[in-house]
Formats: sequence, structure tokens, C-alpha cells
Amino acid sequence: MTPGVKTAAVIGAGFGGIALAIRLQAAGVQTTLFEARDKPGGRAYVYEDQGFTFDAGPTVITDPSALEELFALGGRRMADYVELLPVTPFYRLCWEDGSWFDYANDQDAMDRQIHARNPADVAGYRRFLAYARAVFEEGYVKLGTVPFLSFRSMVQAGPALARLQAWRSVYSMVSKFIADEQLRQVFSFHSLLVGGNPFATSSIYALIHALERQWGVWFPRGGTGALVAGLLRYFEDLGGTLRLNAPVSRIELSGGRASAVVVHGESLPFGQVASNADVVHTYEQLLGHVPRGAAEAKRLKSKRFSMSLFVVHFGLSKPQPQLRHHTVCFGPRYRELIDDIFNGDALTDDFSLYLHAPCVTDPSLAPPGCSSHYVLAPVPHLGQAAIDWRVEGPLLRDRILAYLEQRYIPDLRRDLVTCRIFTPGDFKTELSAHLGSAFSLEPLLTQSAWFRSHNRDDAIPNLYIVGAGTHPGAGVPGVVGSAKATAGLMLEDA
Repeated sequence: MTPGVKTAAVIGAGFGGIALAIRLQAAGVQTTLFEARDKPGGRAYVYEDQGFTFDAGPTVITDPSALEELFALGGRRMADYVELLPVTPFYRLCWEDGSWFDYANDQDAMDRQIHARNPADVAGYRRFLAYARAVFEEGYVKLGTVPFLSFRSMVQAGPALARLQAWRSVYSMVSKFIADEQLRQVFSFHSLLVGGNPFATSSIYALIHALERQWGVWFPRGGTGALVAGLLRYFEDLGGTLRLNAPVSRIELSGGRASAVVVHGESLPFGQVASNADVVHTYEQLLGHVPRGAAEAKRLKSKRFSMSLFVVHFGLSKPQPQLRHHTVCFGPRYRELIDDIFNGDALTDDFSLYLHAPCVTDPSLAPPGCSSHYVLAPVPHLGQAAIDWRVEGPLLRDRILAYLEQRYIPDLRRDLVTCRIFTPGDFKTELSAHLGSAFSLEPLLTQSAWFRSHNRDDAIPNLYIVGAGTHPGAGVPGVVGSAKATAGLMLEDA
């Protein structure tokens, strides 16, 4: 390293780590981004098989402005690195009675569909949208990129949170405005996208609905992996360094400060260190050799973690024009199933699914005349249900594919070209996720803002956290927001 040059290591090339690395590099901090796996992206990893491209993780991009801001820092345009395509409707939500609802950024179409179910809910929805926008303004615009480092900062936000009834759950707040049960599901399921139980997650997370109505829902041409690739090309254009197949095994301290990261047995010195790795992994594995690491890991492990996911990636030899890009397939139960997922100790016989059909928007993700898909089911994490996923995984895959064939994709199994699964066990081994949780700490009010892992460690002054486990939380806008909060601290401290 050149003497006098500020340097930083960012551990983990997920969206949070990449966004942080870009912010630091654009501000003149010589930044190295370390990724343990052979490809970047973290949860946004990409699988390729027989000409099919499968995004492993996030497929819903809701705040393009946060991404555009990253490119503007270096005087670039996002359009020169990646193209975002609009998705409409945002989601199609389907029930087993054969009914469905197209949720889109079209107020008249929304009003018509709501009126057909329950005329009184048209006005109720308008009031809910006004509430969601108020929460969006307070919770996302004002506080989404502010690091909560002291309890006082939480107290200062208290009056606004109280005014917005943040102690209520998303579902109970939706129910205050909307009477139809299926519409309550339409407007409360969003918290599941960030690992939250709609019946327990703070109503602050209703802001996701306003976020989508504000900026729309987007999908990168070439898949989410193309967005990751574009961001990293930009990072390297700025002069940053990406190292793949470079697992950090520990963070070394000197004089109570982070001084180096150890990669393949080699100690590499840095002025600042930030971790986008799972928060428990960061403290237990990377800092487990010092009292602070062991103590913080123990504290974090006593908290509640989000559910996990069971994912099936599959390629078909036919296009599926009957599908929308994003489909939520509700099972026969809602509240009871969600309770089983978050609090149960076994796999249920029923499930609700999210079905991704990206070729609806971008046919290039499959060979000509074919279609690539993934379907996921929320399931309990490993600390909650002792499920042997090596046995249960293939059985659940077959049940889900049969269900989709019966209701959504005729002849699915006949047209199946390729198929692979990703289980809670894989979240644990591939992503070092504590308990195989898909979204880190559960987004309860008592685990939000100051109550989450802080963007700067309380005891090690030049160690920082970015990503789903810190403020503001999971989801692409959340982790990109966490990068802004963390970068602000790092640049101030540097």
C-alpha cells in the first residue's frame, strides 16, 4: 500500500458490500472488496446451466434512484453500465379459488379490482396508501440512511414512530383500512420480502408498498447478475480491486483497532475494515479470537432471526406466456402458515410460493423458445425446525413442481430441461448465514434501527458493518441504504 493513502477492506461482495466499496472508492479511499465465492453477488449469485441463466436471489428492484446515486458519485450514468426494464404488473397475486389480483402502478386499474372485491375498500386503500407514504417519508427518506449509533438517536425518532403507530404489525395496520381478507394479504405480504412476519413486523415496513408506487418495480436486462456485474465494472473503473475466491478467515486487531484481514493465511493491512458478511459469522468466526467478537456473537445469537427459503431453479423447453414476471401463489392458509414458518418446528404440508418468470421481461435468460424460472417457499430456519434437507429437499421440490404443474404451468415436468435446489442448509454453508436465515435478523421493532447491529462497531472504532444485519435491514434498497450510512461514518472517521 502507498504510504499516506487511505485504505479499506470490504468483506463480502453482496449488494451492500459492493455499494459501500463504490462509495469509498469514489471518495478516494483505496478499497479492496473480498469475496469468498467464485462469483460476486452474495445472495444475488448467478447459476448458468444448458443456456439458462438463473438469478439466485433478489429479483425485485424498487429504488433505481439509490443505484443511480452510486454512479453519479463517480460522474457516470447507470445506463452506461446496466439497463433497467420496467415490470408490469408489479406482481400477480393468485389464490386457490382461482381468483387473482394484478398489483400495478395504475390507480384506476387498482381501484377497479378492489371495487370488484369490496367497494368500501377503494377508499380504505387510498387511506392505506396515504399512511404508507407517510411511513415511507419518515422511515425511508429521513431515517433509511442515518446510522443509529446511540439510544438517544432512537429516542429522537420515537415521536414520529409513535405517531405512525410503529408498534402495530403490518397486517393489523392494513386491516385497519381494508376489510376484504384477500386484499389484506395483497397489501401485507411485502414484509416477507425482507424476512418479516406480516403479523409481527412493525407497520413501518408498509413503506415498501409506497416505495414501489413511488419508483415502480424494475428488472435488469440480463438478470440481477447483470446489475451486479455493472456495479463491479464501475467499481473497477474507479480504481477499486475485487478479489474472488478470497475468503477472509479473520480480522486482526492491533491496539484495539482493526489492522488487517487474513486471506489464505496472509495478513493484509488496511486502515479500515467493513464486513458485509453475515453479522453472526463476522463476530463469531472473523473476530471470535478476541473478547469483543465472542461477546457480540453471543448477544446476537440470542435474537430472533428471519425465516429461511427453499428455492427451486428450473428451465423449461417452452415459453410460458400465461405467467407474469412476478407471481405470488397463496396457499390455502395465510396467518396459520406464516405462524408455522416463523414459530413452528416442522415442515408443513401446504405452502405459499413466489414464482419468478424473468423471460416475460427478458427472453435472453433462456435459450430461444425456452424459459427460465425459480420458485421459492418460505420455510423455518435451521434453529427452529430440525429438518434433514438432504432428504426433505428433493421431496419438497417434487411437491412444489407438481403443484405448479396443476395450477400454473401445464406439462411442467414433461418440459423440464434442468432443475436445481437451494435449501436452508445451503444458506448456512454457501452464505455463512446464521441458522440458514435468508434475511439475517428478523425485522421486529425491537430489532430495528438502534436495536440492530450498528453500522460502526461500539468497541472497535474502525470496524464497520454493512448489509442486511445492520440498519435499515434486508432487501436491495435496505442494504444499499446501509452502505450509504456506513460509508458516511467511514469517510468521516478517515
